[in-house]
Amino acid sequence: MKKALTIIGLLTGFLTVAQNDALFDQGNTAYNEGDYEKAITSYMEVLENGQHSAELYFNLGNAHYKRNEIAASIYFYEKALLLKPNDSEIKNNLGYARNMTLDAIDTMPEMGLSRFYKKLTGIFSFDQWAYAAVVFMILFVVLYIAFSYFKYSTRKRISFIASLVFLVTSLVSVAFAFLQYNEFQADRPAIVFADEVTIQSDPNDRGQAVFELHEGTKVNVLEAYNDFFKIRIADGKTGWIPKESVKLLKDF
Repeated sequence: MKKALTIIGLLTGFLTVAQNDALFDQGNTAYNEGDYEKAITSYMEVLENGQHSAELYFNLGNAHYKRNEIAASIYFYEKALLLKPNDSEIKNNLGYARNMTLDAIDTMPEMGLSRFYKKLTGIFSFDQWAYAAVVFMILFVVLYIAFSYFKYSTRKRISFIASLVFLVTSLVSVAFAFLQYNEFQADRPAIVFADEVTIQSDPNDRGQAVFELHEGTKVNVLEAYNDFFKIRIADGKTGWIPKESVKLLKDF
């Protein structure tokens, strides 16, 4: 009975993958034919089936951009970038979409050490750093075993030094993965979808207006209270925004 259920589960999985591949191809065909609405429908069906990828989000961003739906295009480009943080094509198209937004917000300047740290740890995502740590650890083990078997002192010295280098590199990769994961968990980015929304000083309708934002602007959610999110924008300003006005990016 268990074997039969396993076989059924595998067949169902294969059929789902095949269906999602077909939907993805349909979306690509529709996009190439200029039918962006149909392309979006096909791509969204793939998402509703529980499958997501940077390529899928990127294509959704492109289709929404073609329809001048700036908030949605930025939203999906940003989601694609979360999965592939160093993809130049995603960054390029996201830049085009951001140029269509109305809010010109200056980013807070970063100190040299902080900028260097973010650039270094941002080379990979936290899961990629974890995979790198595993690879380096395997190399350490292989070279350490080789050190035990080598007879000549020169080879033993080289393998021993190389194994230590890979061990240290593996430990550094683990540390970067841990730091990246903590930052990923603490960071709650969102995209404004309202055409125009007033950011208030308090999480209620009686709060004082602090500033205004428009669709497509990226914010970071700090906390939630009732129907409001407390947000911070790139220049450091904070305030409360209705939850319905934004969409969280990390809702995978």
